[in-house]
Formats: sequence, structure tokens, C-alpha cells
Amino acid sequence: MCGIVGYVGPRQCVDLIVGGLRKLEYRGYDSAGVAVVGPGTLKVKRAKGKLQNLVNLLHDAPLPGTTGIGHTRWATHGRPSDENAHPHAYGGVAVVHNGIIENHLELRASLSSKGHKFSSETDTEIFAHLIADALGAGAKDLAAAVRAALDKVHGTYAMAVVSDARPDEIVAAKYASPLVVGHGQGESFLASDVPAILEHTREVSYLEEGELAVLSAGKVTIYGKSGEPVSRKPKKIEWSAVAAEKDGHKHFMHKEIFEQPRAVADTIRGRVSLEQGDVTLDGMELPEAYAKGLERVTIVACGTSWHAGLAGRMMIESLARVPVEVELASEFRNRDPLVHDRVLCLAITQSGETADTLAAVKVAKAKGARAYAICNVVGSAIARECDGGTLFTRAGPEIGVASTKAFTTQLAGLFLLGVKLGRLRGTLTEDQAREHLSALRHLPSWMEQMIRQEAAIMPVAKRCAAARDVLFLGRGGQFPVALEGALKLKEISYIHAEGYAAGEMKHGPIALIDEELPVIVLATREPAYEKTLGNIEEVRARGGHVFAVVSEGDTHAASLAEVALPVPACPPLISPLITIIPLQFLAYHVADLKGTDVDQPRNLAKSVTVE
Repeated sequence: MCGIVGYVGPRQCVDLIVGGLRKLEYRGYDSAGVAVVGPGTLKVKRAKGKLQNLVNLLHDAPLPGTTGIGHTRWATHGRPSDENAHPHAYGGVAVVHNGIIENHLELRASLSSKGHKFSSETDTEIFAHLIADALGAGAKDLAAAVRAALDKVHGTYAMAVVSDARPDEIVAAKYASPLVVGHGQGESFLASDVPAILEHTREVSYLEEGELAVLSAGKVTIYGKSGEPVSRKPKKIEWSAVAAEKDGHKHFMHKEIFEQPRAVADTIRGRVSLEQGDVTLDGMELPEAYAKGLERVTIVACGTSWHAGLAGRMMIESLARVPVEVELASEFRNRDPLVHDRVLCLAITQSGETADTLAAVKVAKAKGARAYAICNVVGSAIARECDGGTLFTRAGPEIGVASTKAFTTQLAGLFLLGVKLGRLRGTLTEDQAREHLSALRHLPSWMEQMIRQEAAIMPVAKRCAAARDVLFLGRGGQFPVALEGALKLKEISYIHAEGYAAGEMKHGPIALIDEELPVIVLATREPAYEKTLGNIEEVRARGGHVFAVVSEGDTHAASLAEVALPVPACPPLISPLITIIPLQFLAYHVADLKGTDVDQPRNLAKSVTVE
């Protein structure tokens, strides 16, 4: 949640900061603001709503200066308003913050008793007051004042601080929310995510938990939890800034649907050996003895990644013959789960910064489990937390809030893991693995085939755009696809949608079916295919409108639907990577027809880094 950008150097900073915030607006768009500091001056501009409102304000009242911080907000404490927008300033100090201060009410009461006056409802304003107090009490510098404030705070934070007493300096700190420092020639950058600064530098350092960084023009000093200097070689970002632009598409989501064949090909690239019938999982350590001794795999994830985990369960159980449980990270972390040293804990997360997933991994590790991750973002917190290693999906930046290519690349990664575990555990022969991997290598072309059929979804999209509710049905590997299809529609069109196991329809959802209800059925030729056809007949008998995803050449299933969307025939374990594409297009075009904000749907943010 929330986007942070900072700059210190020779350039006028406001346009640079605003440009970075544009690339982070997917993280939150309830309000935006900037703070610019100069010798003896600190000026703040804030505006409720989309970033453009701030741009308009700055056009009328420019803020000159070469040191500044900016923020785009996803509201947690305090309603979206000008007053609650970041930065928050007090006593010559300005702060931007991503996270939650759990003891903010206690701190506010204490500060108020000392005469402090607050101008917002936010927890973040506490930081500005605490830091200003520490400076007034004689803190030796801004970094020391920030450290003193952090010592009083319970919660999570990624924050940036400027002070009119230190006009050529930004102090940043991180705990459980992402923050990356960019190294330039005679200038330094700060951001919540790499795309915000990529056009200016490719040399970055990711802050670790509890670290504090002091940025000046061309110099960055990082300090550990105990205040000791940290030496860390910057990482070089290989993907280009162009990858984060729309490239002629109307929306990022549309572009990212189209990118999926390339993204999946990149996930597979260099990791599959047909000759050996085996997989190389670079970045993961999977000793054969450990794999053979596994009693269970526990997948922890949230949202779309949880749906990927449900599909991955079938892959791993089928290929490696080891039980798999798929847990909502937010639930797993808050109970006493039965995991131990013979349980592989697998975290799935696009950003690698999802708070609940990180917490779930820590719980599993504390009980003796070894932790692994499937993740898209190199240098993310989850990659640093997982002692077994991380399989990076190589999807590239995903800007649209509704995840698309992250989902399909996660599925590809799960399939690779399933094959590898199968080979290590002796449940797959070399020939069997070769057969599975050969099908996997065909996936990008099958996905391309589906993308070329985008126009076929439009009649379905028009019908769904006029509906109040939509039901998605699937069995086996198509059940997670039904869940994901419903989630996509909900996220960006604001239409109520449910994904349901088709075999459970008679246990409740059938009561919803009438002449107004569109029902999307995943009816590909897979196990229990005939039973799915029975579900279609039940919907038709009650006047529901059936739109079906069917296997190419299946005229029977097609004849039962008002619109049938054929997909290439492929092995059931990998078919979710293909069948999800028409549902992604469906959600996209429904939202576009309704005129909603496709890339920045209301109340959502790309990465949920708060609890």
C-alpha cells in the first residue's frame, strides 16, 4: 500500500518526484502530496484524490527545491482528505509513511498532554511530532531523531523524513514495508518500488528489516538495527523503464494480459532440460534427501496467489505424490499450525512484500519448516526471508492492480516445482518428466492462440456488464480458475461475482439461478467433464444464461452454451494457464464497458503491505 518517492541532488525535485509517483499510483490513489525542503524552509502541498489533483495544485503554486519526498496514499487510519494526505509536517519536519502504527492512540494522547496539536486523523502524523520532539530535545542529527521516534513506535513502516534543519538530506527507515534506494551520479533516490526511479538509475539497494538509510547528493549510508554501518553492494536492475509503460494499450491490465506468453516463456527459459527430463530451479535449494523425506507441502498465499496455490496443489500432488495443503496466509499466521521440519512451506506472492504472507512464513519457520517462495520481485522481503530459496517468475513489472501475468507465471513456476519434486522423490521417470515438460514448452504458443481470440469474448462481456451478479463454475483444476475469474470481475467492474466448485452448485448457488443470471462454466474435456455438462443443463433448465469455455473441437459442450469459447486441448494440469485468459479478457472488457478505472480500481492497492 502507499507509494513513496524521494530525491536529493542537484535537480529541481518536484517534477521528478511526481513522475515517480505516477509509476506508483497503483499502490494507492486516495490522495497525494510532496514536501520540498530548502535552507530554513519546508513547504508541503497535498491534495485528495488522484495524483492529477496534486499536479494541478503544483502548477498553480510551484515548489522550487532540490530535496524532497512524495507520497500517494491508500487510506488505513483516517478517511481520504486533504488533511489526511501525506506528507505530514510539524516543527520543521515532514514525513511520508507506509504502514500502521499500532500504538498511535497512546502516543497521540501522550503528545497532546505536552501541548502538541494534531491536524489530521492519521497515525503517520505521530512520526512528525516524535521526530520534532527528539530534535528539540537535542538529538545529534536527523537520523538520531528518527531512531528515537522509532524506538517509541509499535507497528510497521516504510518512511522518509526531511527537515529544514538538514536541507540536503533524507532519512529513510524500513520495517515490514518495502523501500528501495537508488544510487545516481551526484544524486540519490528513494522509492517503494523500482519502477518509480528506473528511468534515473538501475543501481539500487533494498533496505532490510529495521534498517535506516541517510541519503545525500550522491551518497547513501545504511545503518543496521543497532546503528552499525552496513556495507551492501548495489543490485543492477536488468529490465527497462519501457517495460513499465503501456506500449500502445489502453490500460496496463490489457498490456499485461498480452504479455503472458512472453512472461511464461521467460519463467520456463533455461530451467527445462528435455534431454535429461529434469528441471533446474535456480535460486532454490532442494536436496534429494530432504525432498524424499517430506511429509507435506504447505502453501501460504493471499488473493490471486492463493488461487494459484489451489491449482498448484493438483500439480504437486499429481507429479510428486506428496500431500499439499493451501492456506490463506492471513488465517495460517493467526492460529497454531501443525508444521515441522518435514514440511516444506511455500509462499506465493507477486510482490514479495505481502504482510500476511511474510508473517505466515515466519510462523512456519519458527516451528521448524523450511521456507521457499515463488515470487516476481528480485530483492523483495520474501526472498530474503525464505531460507530454502526463491524461484523468481521473471514476469516483469505488473502495474495493473488486478493481477494477470503474475498468476500465470506463478502456475508455471508451480508446475516446474512439481516436476522437480517428482524427479527427486522418484515419482516421475525421466520419460514421464520429459512428456510433462514438452507440454509445458508448448504453453506460450497455446496462450498466443487464446489471445488472438479476444474479440470472441465481447458478446459475453456485454451481457455481464448489464448483470448484477455473475456465477463462475469449474471442477478440478478449473475450480481455482473459476475463483480467479470471479475475483477479476469483482476487482475491476464492481459486479458481484462468485466462483464455485461446480459439484457444489446444488448445495446453495442453484437458488440464485434465474433469467437474469449469467453463468460462466469451465467445461473443458477433463475428469468429471460429463458431470460439468450436467451442471450446464441444470442452469439452462432454470433460465440461466450459460457461457462456456470448452475444449477445441467439442461441439457437444459448445451446443449447450449461448456463447462457447474454445481453448486448445492440453494436459489438465497446465490447462488453467490457458482457460484463465478468456476470463481475464472478460473482466477487462466488462470494466471497460462500464467505464470503471481498470488499472486503479476503488479501494484496492497492488501490494497489501499492511495487515
